[in-house]
Amino acid sequence: MTFFRPVVSLIAALALAACTTGTPPPQSTSSTPSRPSTSGQIFVVASNPLAVEAGMAVLRRGGSAVDAAIAVQAMLSLVEPQSSGMGGGAFMTFFDGPSGKVTVYDGRETAPAGADSSLFLGPDGKPLPFAQAVVGGRATGVPGAVRMLALAQAEHGVLPWRDLFGDAEKTARDGFIITPRLGRFLGANFPQLNAPDARAYFAAPDGGLKKPGDRLVNAAYADFLKRLAAQGPDALYKGETARRIIDKLHEAPFASSMTLADLAAYKPIKREALCGPYRVYLVCVPPPPSSGVGFLELLGMLERTDIATRGPEDPQAWFLFAEASRLMYADRDRYVGDPAFASVPVKGMIDPAYVASRAALIGATAGPPPVAGTPPGAVLTAADATLEPAGTSHFIVGDGKGNVVSMTTTVESIFGTGRMVDGFFLNNQLTDFSFSPRDADGRPAANAVAAGKRPRSSMVPLVMIDRDGKFAGAIGSAGGNAILAYVGKSLVAAIDWKLSAQEALAQPNLVARGAAFQGEVTKFPPAVLEGLKARGVTLRPGQGEDSGVHAIFMRDGKIDGGYDPRREGQVKVEPAPR
Repeated sequence: MTFFRPVVSLIAALALAACTTGTPPPQSTSSTPSRPSTSGQIFVVASNPLAVEAGMAVLRRGGSAVDAAIAVQAMLSLVEPQSSGMGGGAFMTFFDGPSGKVTVYDGRETAPAGADSSLFLGPDGKPLPFAQAVVGGRATGVPGAVRMLALAQAEHGVLPWRDLFGDAEKTARDGFIITPRLGRFLGANFPQLNAPDARAYFAAPDGGLKKPGDRLVNAAYADFLKRLAAQGPDALYKGETARRIIDKLHEAPFASSMTLADLAAYKPIKREALCGPYRVYLVCVPPPPSSGVGFLELLGMLERTDIATRGPEDPQAWFLFAEASRLMYADRDRYVGDPAFASVPVKGMIDPAYVASRAALIGATAGPPPVAGTPPGAVLTAADATLEPAGTSHFIVGDGKGNVVSMTTTVESIFGTGRMVDGFFLNNQLTDFSFSPRDADGRPAANAVAAGKRPRSSMVPLVMIDRDGKFAGAIGSAGGNAILAYVGKSLVAAIDWKLSAQEALAQPNLVARGAAFQGEVTKFPPAVLEGLKARGVTLRPGQGEDSGVHAIFMRDGKIDGGYDPRREGQVKVEPAPR
C-alpha cells in the first residue's frame, strides 16, 4: 500500500483542521467513483444472529442503515440483556454514503438534576463499594439510546418508525432460546442477579435461574415495543413507562433523585466527528465524553514505532502496544470527561509534537506506571478514580446507498442495576463517574458527578475513510475501559499486520493500564509470553468481560467482515434490494 504514501502527509497535515468539522479527507488526484464503495450491498455485524437477522430484514425491505440499527438494538435488548438495551445509552458514528460526511450521535445517559458530587459517597464521606453502588437506584442515568436513535432516524430514516420493531416484538412474545453466553452470565455471581427483578425474570421451575437451552418469554417487553412503535420515543420518556422507571429508581437501596422531568428533558447531542490519520486512512471517532481522543493518541504513538514491520508472533510488537496503551490510558484517565463540564485538551492530546513526546517515552523495558503528561491547553485535574466494568455491545450496519452505522451500546455493567421496567433492564451508567470527586489537594476530577452531566465513556465506535473520501471500514467493541485496547489491537492486526478481519479480531487481547498487564495468557504463543517477560511485562488474566469486537474493512472493493469469536456474533452481507 505504499502508493498511498503521498496522500498520508497531506491527511496528517489537515486532519485536525478538516475533520473536527466532520469533513472527509482531502481528495487525491485519482478519479473518485460516482458511487460509494459499499453501494449495492447490505450488511450487518452484531453479537447475536437474531439481531443480525432483524437488521437484515429491515434492509431487505429497503430500509436505511439507521432504520436497521433500531431493529438491531430492539432485538439485542431482548436476547443480550446483559449488555445493552432500551434502558441504556449509546454512541453512533454515522457515515453518509452520498456525501462522505461523518456525524456522531451522542446518546450517553445523563445524571439527574438532583445529582451532585457526593452521589456515590457514603455517610462517612468515603466512596461506596462498587457492588453496593451498582444495584442502587442512584446508579441509573437518564436513558439516552432511544431518543438518540429517534434523532438519527428522523434525519436518515426511510421506513416509518412504527415498522422497525416487529421482529423483536414477535420474538419477545414467542420466546427465544437462551444462548450459552447468556447462560454463562446467569450462572455467574453478579450482584445484579440477586435483585428481585432479575431473579423473577430468569426464574426456573426448580427455584434457580434458567440455563442455556431454556426458552425465555418476555411479554412485558413485547407490549412495550408495541407502544414504542406506535407512540415513538415518548413511550419511554413520558407516560406509564416513565412513571414505572421513576418508581423503580426511588426504591431502596440508594434511591435515585431522578424525576419525570429529568426523563422528559433528555436530549441527545449531534456532534462533529473527531478524526485523525493512521497510515493511509482517516479514523473518525466520537469526541468527549467518549474516549475517542485517547484512541487517536494511541494510534499516533503506534505510528511512531516500527510495530507495522513486525507481527503477532513478535513479542516486541506486543510490548510496543502495551507501553503505548499505558501512556494513552494515563492521559485519558486524567483529562477526559463531559466537555460541557470539564476542560478537555482535545487538540493538545493529539497534537503531533505532544504525541511524539509521549511515544519517545517508550523504552526497552516496562517501567513503573506512567503518569499523565501535560498536553497543550491542559488544566491539571485530580487523578482518576473511575471504575468501569463491561456490559456493552457493538454492531455495524450498511445499506444499499453506502450509508454505514457504527454503534456501541450499553447498560454499563452486566444486567445494568438488575432492576427492570417493562421487560428491559435499567442502566447503572452513573457508576462510570469517578466516585471520588476531588483529590487530597482539592482538585476536581474531570469525570466527577454533576447534575445533567454525561459520564466519561470508553466506547469508540469508529469509521475509517480512504484517500478518496470513501468508506474504508468500521470497528468497535464491548469491554469497559478495555475497549480502547481491544479496538486498538484489532486495528493494528488488520491494517499493520494485514490479517483478515476475522483473524485480526481473534488475536489475543492485551490490556495494559497503570501497573496492570492483563490478557488472554493461554492464547499467546509461549515465545511471545517469554519475550514480554524479558521486557518487564508479565501478563495475567483478569480483565473481566471478554471483548466483543466487530469490524468491516473494505479490501480491493470487497467487504471483509469479522465478529469476535468470544461472543456469538455473525456477519451477513447480501446484494441490496432493487
